[in-house]
Amino acid sequence: MGETRGREPAAALAVAHGAFNVVGGLWPLLHLRSFERVFGPKHDRWLQQTTGGLLVSTGLAQLAAASTPQGAAHARRVGLGTALTLLAIDLVYVPKGRIRPTYLWDAAMEAGWITAWLRTRPVGRDSAG
Repeated sequence: MGETRGREPAAALAVAHGAFNVVGGLWPLLHLRSFERVFGPKHDRWLQQTTGGLLVSTGLAQLAAASTPQGAAHARRVGLGTALTLLAIDLVYVPKGRIRPTYLWDAAMEAGWITAWLRTRPVGRDSAG
């Protein structure tokens, strides 16, 4: 029973981060005009749509994985990798002027996800010793 409680924060975080990635990925796919209003016009719309599709896929994988300890550990790895990648892009390309400063909002969110995952005890490791 205590073991189950230890998994709950990771599973909840997997669901929250997965939902965030799904919604964030769907936005440019469903309404690119409003997305561009916030984050700036895109020259290669196919690239934005590809990124959106990948975020939806990532988020769905996190949501599906959240139900088991091994799955939550997988969601953690996927979540950290996704958040670190997006944070790096935001922090490199905003200062260069290639993307709008509004991407710093995303950078703050990605840093929050990274912090949350790092503060959440890794799951599925207690039996590995």
